[in-house]
Amino acid sequence: MQPSDEMRTRHRVVLIGLLLLAVVAASPAAVTHASVPNRFFGVMADGPLLGPRVDAGAEARMMSGAGVGTIRLAVYWRDVQPSPFAPPDFTAYDRIVGVAADAGLSVLPVLVRAPAWAAGGDTREGAVPDSAAYAAYVTAAVQRYGPRGSFWAERGAGARKVPIRQWQVWNEPDIDKYWVGKPWAPTYVKLLRAARTAIKGADPGAQVVAAGLTNKSWEDLGKLYAAGGRTLFDAAAIHPFSRRVENVLKIVELARKEMRRRGDATKPLLLTEVSWSSGKGKSSFNYGWETSESGQAAKVREALTAIAADRRRLRIGGVWWYTWLSPELGDDESFSYSGLRRLSGGKPVNKPAYEAFKQTVRRLRSR
Repeated sequence: MQPSDEMRTRHRVVLIGLLLLAVVAASPAAVTHASVPNRFFGVMADGPLLGPRVDAGAEARMMSGAGVGTIRLAVYWRDVQPSPFAPPDFTAYDRIVGVAADAGLSVLPVLVRAPAWAAGGDTREGAVPDSAAYAAYVTAAVQRYGPRGSFWAERGAGARKVPIRQWQVWNEPDIDKYWVGKPWAPTYVKLLRAARTAIKGADPGAQVVAAGLTNKSWEDLGKLYAAGGRTLFDAAAIHPFSRRVENVLKIVELARKEMRRRGDATKPLLLTEVSWSSGKGKSSFNYGWETSESGQAAKVREALTAIAADRRRLRIGGVWWYTWLSPELGDDESFSYSGLRRLSGGKPVNKPAYEAFKQTVRRLRSR
């Protein structure tokens, strides 16, 4: 699938939620001066970054130099195990996990997209898989990349090892396109329960991350708790997209309030996707949050500073910018302009957002 198609199918249905979030009241951030942990800031690794024409190793080194501590990577089950008659084959993902480790970056995998054979023949992106089959896939992933993973053994004694200790179970099941089970929360909790057992069985010290929730994420967190999910995840996750930075923080406030109400005041909350598009005047499928490239850079500075200032009070465990590298100019989808870097003439180049990210993270981490 081409990068622009990936972004289109990934985000098109977020529009209604973004419009709803635009009316959420603002909340001022509490200013602190504590330094930020090295792995607090992350980016999404997808699109052209994973293509054969981009030097992923060079990009990973640039990430590390810009203050990125972790990458979030979608691992598509249907690609890893297209047939039930063969074990999962993670070869296609070894490259990105390896270059991330070489650059000192940790990886947060998102385990998504069931093959049709595991979902009763359903070929849709949000097809609900058999829980036992998904658990076997998850176990194989941990056995490949966890602390005793075969991938690290194959790399040899001299290679850098950064075992994966966080695993995100699915993505945005509160959106119909990405989870067709009805109602979404109880059907997702069934999968989450099987996944947790598998992850902890393969690596008892691993952290189970719940799926990122978007739109009115605080309400969907309540549904997740009501369905019995509280004991099944070690960290909650939301995608607080909104036009204004203060509303992003308000969404985080509301999510944390729901977690406190459910007895999870101390559990980490991860912002596994945060972004603004620089597609103003370029993209035609828009969400009302588009800006220029210079405007995007300003949002990077403002958002990262505000999130870092409130990270302790709201127990924010990390924030991932969507995305690191965008495709060439010309796509109609707004999210195709969300990268800190973009392709130009087939080669990655910096956008103003890249320098804003680098300078802001360096300042926040040096306090």
